[in-house]
Amino acid sequence: MTSANTAILQIICPDQAGLVAKIADFIHQHQGNIVDLGQHTDPVSKTFLMRIEWELKSFKLKKSDLKKYLKTWEKQYQMDIKLFFRSQKLKLGILVSKYPHCLEDLLMRQSLGELSVKIPVIISNHPDSSKVAKYYGIPYQQVSVEEKNKVQAEAKILKILKKHQVDFVVLARYMQILSQDFIAHYPNQIINIHHSFLPAFKGGKPYHQAYSRGVKIIGATSHYVTAELDNGPIIEQRVARVSHRHGVEDLIRLGRDQERLALAEAVRLHSEHRILAYENKTVVFE
Repeated sequence: MTSANTAILQIICPDQAGLVAKIADFIHQHQGNIVDLGQHTDPVSKTFLMRIEWELKSFKLKKSDLKKYLKTWEKQYQMDIKLFFRSQKLKLGILVSKYPHCLEDLLMRQSLGELSVKIPVIISNHPDSSKVAKYYGIPYQQVSVEEKNKVQAEAKILKILKKHQVDFVVLARYMQILSQDFIAHYPNQIINIHHSFLPAFKGGKPYHQAYSRGVKIIGATSHYVTAELDNGPIIEQRVARVSHRHGVEDLIRLGRDQERLALAEAVRLHSEHRILAYENKTVVFE
């Protein structure tokens, strides 16, 4: 198990010779012990992507000095750099509608310590999941959303999220399309679960679409939310085999399991800073 006292660095930049050696040597020079390293170069765009994690116990740079030092790299190597500390758990805000299975799964996993996040608030446009939230001791805010008040409703939701200092948002089967303005507040920080193996069967009732096509595999896709519906960078996908013997209700039942698994894994990966998003796709360092 990785120590809780580590720093995590995410880097995206144009590919250049010697980057891995330079970064690893910098950490070594300041007596940091590297515990995890992943790197990838996109052969088409020549983009370099890296995630590196090291222990801070013997590291000789203060956190503030480390941040200043990294700014020199940003200019010198055209790097997009993000620095995280594992001891600082991200705050997750959950949005949900009437289907509770993904919400309940996330809350259970978080309570068991499987997800290293804090959940300060659950927001819903229905009262259905209030008892679940109460059981786990998490504040539950109901914000009704209708076509005529959507702008005001989103503003209220954003205010709640900001009040609780939420770092990222999960749509745990939240059956509302978010506006571009809302998404802009959390770029690549809103995770959705779509009950389909995207890019197939976008939009509503994907299981009905799948049944009508006689598919042999159904799935679920967890992705970051962008302004283009169901087209954000894909994080995680799960599948289940089906046959002509399965009706629509069977597909929905089997699909719920894949939805839970795909969403929980996406939340884990995001909370551990293992996802680097670029060019509307992701690199995931396990």
